[in-house]
Amino acid sequence: MELRLLVTFEKVATVLSFTRAAAELSYAQSSVTSQIRALESDLGVELFDRLGGRIRLTEAGERLLPYARQIIELTEEARAAVTGAEEPSGTLTVGTMESLTSYRLPPLLEYFHHRHPKVRLALRTTIGDETRQALRQGTYDVGFLMEEETEHPGLQSAVLAVEPLALVAAPGHPLAGAAVATADLTGQALLATEPGCAYRDLFERELTALKPVEFMEFGTIEATKRAAAAGLGIALLPEVTVAAELATGSLVRLAWEPPFTLRTQLAWRSGKRLPAHARLFVEQARKLVAEQG
Repeated sequence: MELRLLVTFEKVATVLSFTRAAAELSYAQSSVTSQIRALESDLGVELFDRLGGRIRLTEAGERLLPYARQIIELTEEARAAVTGAEEPSGTLTVGTMESLTSYRLPPLLEYFHHRHPKVRLALRTTIGDETRQALRQGTYDVGFLMEEETEHPGLQSAVLAVEPLALVAAPGHPLAGAAVATADLTGQALLATEPGCAYRDLFERELTALKPVEFMEFGTIEATKRAAAAGLGIALLPEVTVAAELATGSLVRLAWEPPFTLRTQLAWRSGKRLPAHARLFVEQARKLVAEQG
């Protein structure tokens, strides 16, 4: 098996698109297709199921993927050791989420762009169980989690920070300026992002322990914030995502403290030996998130 074929296979398996893989590898799409066919011919198995315009890994492809990643990682490590290269390099596939990508990661991305341009960061947006599953399968190298728990089967994790939450509403909301108990919230219009966000799920658990509730779902944090500012209801969101609106007064913080604590974490598969550029990413993530407070 040629290394370049494994590199192409790993990229296609990660993004599940020949077109996108070709763009990220700076190949023509026909070249990617021919390389995958050559690898399949060499192994005597099909690695992808072609389903119209979509693809997915076959069982053989699923088995090959972790080996391909190990070979690629070891090759990069060997090259660095032999050449004495001190500059970290390599691709790092990172699972993240909207709240972190938009509000906490820009300084980290800027750091790598300017200081370590040979480290290629590929961000993949997923949350909760999807991120953990992708880490266990090796689809992601590292992944950010915002969870109450810090122990995750099959994963190692580093806690970066406690993530404060804020219950927010429009300035004229009836609960603004008053002491708020959990029971006061069950009769209110509730706004939320999609299920699967730990803070939304935990909030729902607290409320439904008292009374069944329904959320008006807006999908993204930005849409949820705008709905709250427009007076459509109240929303529980990470404090970092509403800091600007609280400062300008377009949203107000209600006097309710969540009875649970979320921690922003960076996780990777247990037993995985992180290459140098991944260890650098973990180290800088710890530092920069701590500086943000």
